[in-house]
Amino acid sequence: MTTRPFHLLEQDDSGCSFPNVPGQGKAPLNRSLERGLDLLRAFRPGTEHLTNGDLSEIAGLSKSTVSRLTQTLVRAGFVEYDSMCGGYRLAPSVLGMAHAMYHGSLLLQVATPLMAQVAREHQVNVGLAAADGDEMIYLESIRFGQRKSPRNVLTGQRLPMDVTSLGRAYLSILEDAQRQPLLELFTSRRCESRANQLLLDIETAMVTMRTHGYCIASWQPEVMAVATALRDRVYRTTVLNISLSTMQNVEEIAECYAPVLLQLAESICTSLEARRAG
Repeated sequence: MTTRPFHLLEQDDSGCSFPNVPGQGKAPLNRSLERGLDLLRAFRPGTEHLTNGDLSEIAGLSKSTVSRLTQTLVRAGFVEYDSMCGGYRLAPSVLGMAHAMYHGSLLLQVATPLMAQVAREHQVNVGLAAADGDEMIYLESIRFGQRKSPRNVLTGQRLPMDVTSLGRAYLSILEDAQRQPLLELFTSRRCESRANQLLLDIETAMVTMRTHGYCIASWQPEVMAVATALRDRVYRTTVLNISLSTMQNVEEIAECYAPVLLQLAESICTSLEARRAG
C-alpha cells in the first residue's frame, strides 16, 4: 500500500472542489476531522477490512493517531470493528450518505436521462465525473458500447486524473495556482522522461480544450475517450465524456463524437437552468 495525498482539495460556496491553495484567507481546517475523513477515503473496492497499520500507511498518519480516529469513527457509526480479523470496515451509514447524494443531486436527475439517450443512440459509453484529490470519481456511468472494454466502469468508481480524458479536461479548467500542485504530484511519481511526456500530453489536452472545447485520451489499449467540462454555473468543474472500444484514430474519434459530446454538455446545462428557473 502507498501513502495517498488526500488534502489537495477544498470546496467553494457552490460545493465545487478545487485544489487547496494556501494563503487565500480561508478559515483554518479542522485537522482532526480532515484526518478522519482521510481514513474513510482509504477504503477501496476489493478490500473490505483495513487494520490500523493499513490505515496508517495509506493515510500517512502515526498509528496512535489512527487508533484515536478509528475509535471515534466507530462511535460515530461510520466504521465497524471486526474482532475476527482485527480490522475495520465501512458501516452502512456510509452507503446511506452515498445514496442520499446520488438520488438528491439535481445534476444527476437532469443529466442521467440525457446521457442514457446519447449512449443508446450512438452505442457508446457516457460518463460524468468530478474530482476528489488527485483522482476522478464517476458520478454516473452509462455503458452501451458495442464492444466490451477491459474494465466495467461503475458509478462511484475512481479513475486516474493525470492520464484520462476526464481528468485532463478537469485540469484544463483550473487556474494555474490550482493546477500546479497536482502536476507536481503527478510528475513526482515518474522518472524524468515519463514525467516530461506526461506534462506534454496534459499541455496538449489543455490546448485542445481551449481551442475546441474538448480533449481526447487513450489510457487503455483500443479504448478512446473524448471529454469536456460541463461549464454550468454551479457544477462548473464537473466533466463529461464519451468512450468506446475502437481502432479509430484520434481524428476520426473527434469528427464522430466530439460534436455529440459538446451538444450533450450544452443540453445538460440548458436543462439545469430550466429546472432552476421553474
